[in-house]
Amino acid sequence: MRVDKFLWSIRYFKTRNIATEACKKGHVKINNQTVKPARDVYPMDAIQVRKNQINYSFTVLDIPPSRVGAKLVDIYRKDTTPKEAFEQQEMLQYSKDYYRKKGIGRPTKKDRRDIEGYLNDDPEEESEGTTLSSD
Repeated sequence: MRVDKFLWSIRYFKTRNIATEACKKGHVKINNQTVKPARDVYPMDAIQVRKNQINYSFTVLDIPPSRVGAKLVDIYRKDTTPKEAFEQQEMLQYSKDYYRKKGIGRPTKKDRRDIEGYLNDDPEEESEGTTLSSD
């Protein structure tokens, strides 16, 4: 079975065309070699797929006759993706939350107050506030 059809049939990609494009862009490797979409897949091949900034890796156990249901995917592949890949994705998600996107306009009122509060913080004011609260 072709690698693009295999990736589509075990639900790594929503359409076969997306799987073909991923192969053409070099996001799919079989046994550490970048492959074309027409490359055949055999049992015990090690496949790496880069999708959504995560490098998924799995071993082919069997070839499905056609597209399979989500519950049956594990019959045809053994997932060997390291946990660090998912943890790295979570850290990337958190880092994106704090940055404004380029070109979304002027800072909001809250953003402006945060910036002014950050720039106008004096160490003397903080030390006076701590001495008053301790009395």
